[in-house]
Amino acid sequence: MKSVFILQHCYENDDGYDEVKFIGVYSTEEKAKETIDRLKTVKGFCDYPIDCFFIDEYEIDKGHWTEGFFKYNYTV
Repeated sequence: MKSVFILQHCYENDDGYDEVKFIGVYSTEEKAKETIDRLKTVKGFCDYPIDCFFIDEYEIDKGHWTEGFFKYNYTV
């Protein structure tokens, strides 16, 4: 296995902040898509469009954060 597929669900809430749910790590993109098919009818997930699910491929044994450290400054 050279890569894994990370599945997340993300949408902007009423306050303008992103709500992100880490769903899981899959060995294939197809398995991640099968999970989307299952979750898109589940209470809560069905209230948001299908384009709120994101699958990203990550190569194993490779650094993926290359931009250095930074801090988010949130104002409420």
